[in-house]
Amino acid sequence: MNLRDEIETPLRAWQAYETGRGSVAVIDFDCAPTTTPTEPADSRPAVYQRLTDLRARTTEAGADRLTARLTADLAYLGAQPGRRRGAADAVLAFERARTPSFAGMTSQRGTRRTWIITGASAGFGRAIAECAVGRGDNVVLAVRRPGSVADLADAHRDQVLVAEFDVRDTGRAGDVVRAAVDRFGRVDVLVNNAGRGVVGAAEEVGEQELRASLELHLLGPAALVRAVLPYFREQGSGTIVQMSSQGGRISFPGVGAYSAGKFALEGWSEALAGEVAPFGVRVMIVEPSRFRTSFNAPDVLGVADASTAYTGLLRAVRNDMASADGIQEGDPVRAAEIIVDLVAGDEVPLRLPLGREAVERIGRSYRQNLEELERWAPTARAADFPGAAASARPI
Repeated sequence: MNLRDEIETPLRAWQAYETGRGSVAVIDFDCAPTTTPTEPADSRPAVYQRLTDLRARTTEAGADRLTARLTADLAYLGAQPGRRRGAADAVLAFERARTPSFAGMTSQRGTRRTWIITGASAGFGRAIAECAVGRGDNVVLAVRRPGSVADLADAHRDQVLVAEFDVRDTGRAGDVVRAAVDRFGRVDVLVNNAGRGVVGAAEEVGEQELRASLELHLLGPAALVRAVLPYFREQGSGTIVQMSSQGGRISFPGVGAYSAGKFALEGWSEALAGEVAPFGVRVMIVEPSRFRTSFNAPDVLGVADASTAYTGLLRAVRNDMASADGIQEGDPVRAAEIIVDLVAGDEVPLRLPLGREAVERIGRSYRQNLEELERWAPTARAADFPGAAASARPI
């Protein structure tokens, strides 16, 4: 049994001890002992003593980050009275999604990871794959056309597996994950990257096109996450990279169908981050601006048939999207290096805008939304029953 397992096992026992149940929703350093660290060791629960012993071992082994984490958590546990803390557990899980995970604390930069990357034939997916392979990692390229990545696979036969996969075929998500585990023994990183732009007004984009966008940007990624999570939970670590867009935080006329999928992905992923953080699983939502990929290429970008009603309003948007191909300011290779560096490190942000434009546009949107919220707050508050108590929510 490795050190991580030795820590996780008593923690699970601790939770059973505190709750009187066989299982709980949150498995983490969040159940307090019934005594404080100032009391004699033999009066503490055996689990607390076990964690103290493990801290001594990490100190001897020179595992400084893990020792610091155990010290902080033991102090936290010892300072709290022993009781059931379901709401506090939920808050802790949600907040821990924004901090270095337990997996990150015990990870080593020299570890060979196994990645699953969708949409790896070009753009961000290809750049991330090449960067990961160049650093010695294993990569599963999940693509619709295997021939599009044959060169990469042939050049790195020991590190690369090609899986023919259409992200919208959610029933085959499990096959991709099992193939990765069968070939490389584990999965460490899932990158949901496959996507496609759609330009058109709400009236111009039909139900079939809108549904296809949601399948590609939400339902497909969700299926892959569900398929990989049992492996991540079992090994106590894993990173999910959701390639969203600045269009997943802000939208404008003509891109509603695309933004709908990205907004949905971000909301789903923010909740996911809090749910999986206790298992050592991290979630990072990447929000790029314009990067020099094939996104704006005429044979890739989806453009709905223009109607006369919106010609004047959307002409500039259509022209701008089409004319950007090949002159985007973002460098996908630099972006890939940033993403791979973050995955290899101890901490990932919940959201990562990529590119100067993304930082500026998303930041401006946050400020405008806050100003509007404050302006209309009195009107909004007036909708409550007079004198009603504020809601008490777990998160």
